[in-house]
Amino acid sequence: MKTLAQIAAELQGYDPKALSVADANAFLARLVQPVQGSETLPLFDALGRVLASDVVSPVSVPPHDNSAMDGYALDGAQLVPGQPLTLRPVGTALAGKAWTGSVAAGECVKIMTGAIMPAGLDTVVPQEFTSTGADGSITIAADVLRPGDNRRFKGEDLMQGSVALAQGELLTPAALGLVASLGLPTVAVYRRLRVAYFSTGDEILSLGEAPREGAVYDSNRYTVFGLLTRLGVEVIDLGVVRDEPALLEAAFRQAAQQADAIITSGGVSVGEADHTRTMMKQLGDVAFWRIAMRPGRPMAVGRLASDTQDDGRSAVLFGLPGNPVAVMVTFLAFVRPALLRMMGSTHTPVPLMRATSTEALRKKPGRTEYQRGTVSTAPDGSLQVCTTGNQGSGVLSSMVQANGLIVLHHGQGDVAAGEPVDVMVFDGVI
Repeated sequence: MKTLAQIAAELQGYDPKALSVADANAFLARLVQPVQGSETLPLFDALGRVLASDVVSPVSVPPHDNSAMDGYALDGAQLVPGQPLTLRPVGTALAGKAWTGSVAAGECVKIMTGAIMPAGLDTVVPQEFTSTGADGSITIAADVLRPGDNRRFKGEDLMQGSVALAQGELLTPAALGLVASLGLPTVAVYRRLRVAYFSTGDEILSLGEAPREGAVYDSNRYTVFGLLTRLGVEVIDLGVVRDEPALLEAAFRQAAQQADAIITSGGVSVGEADHTRTMMKQLGDVAFWRIAMRPGRPMAVGRLASDTQDDGRSAVLFGLPGNPVAVMVTFLAFVRPALLRMMGSTHTPVPLMRATSTEALRKKPGRTEYQRGTVSTAPDGSLQVCTTGNQGSGVLSSMVQANGLIVLHHGQGDVAAGEPVDVMVFDGVI
């Protein structure tokens, strides 16, 4: 396991006092490792988990050539360009029950969607493309059908023995359906990642405590709980820890003993008159960053060793700033991708969307800015975005109003109204 100094040495131009967002993520990609251990779960319990091994298809999907339409199956060789075709139905093929008769020239078989294609037939004409004669025959108009139309081939979705889902994939609702379509009742997944979280500071009130001058109620604890729960990890809530060395040490040691990762909020800014930074340094290998971003400039990362383990196990530490919006932004920009990697996921981030800014945005080059925004559809059908107004890092209501973050990149300057910008959408994340 590399030390933080060794990781830093691998990054060209690494400067903890002026770190770009890209370099911070590159550092974290080297710091975190997937958890060890897996379990086998029924499909109903596997939503949101990460595959610990490839899912190999035991069958071909579909298992037979079958019809994609309700209509009539025929031999496509009988179709002649520019000429209608009249056929006599000689049977009916139903889904789930093969039709085993024989078909001669000038004949066809009525067929339902999903039914196995009868031997010798390779084309299906939809019922609405035919007309029925008084003798029960059907006529297909000229040039409405080509040989092979509306036929699904055996294994066109998956062939037997092929990889249906790769190790590291997140089990989404669609993925669960895919596994079920293979007849597999269970899947092997990585064990659930354990993440401990607590807020720090003497000014923090827990819910139920009486208000006092200079104190604020702890919103970060509930926001981070929601973010972690939605991510699918096991959350270990250690509450609010006062700024006292003994209490902080106990909380950090408990977290390192129980969890794979630790998240704190508050106490990482330079010059703060508290003991959180000191305790982080004392108990682990920790770096303190000043990231070139807004909001969320101060952040601590590192490892805290578990003093009750003999196997050298340690927990990854993410020390986030205390301002509520900064907590959410740094979680989305850094912590969430790192935790997904720790979960064993090879999931790639959702691409940033492009939208036209409806207003001018002020921006200094040399830092990445995340402005809360509302994306909507413009009259011409394109995407447009506007800010939620006040962008202060303590304006928590703005994160409720927003449906995404306007991402103004490191080298980017002012944006004029009507110019395109990148947007990180919240759907399914916050």
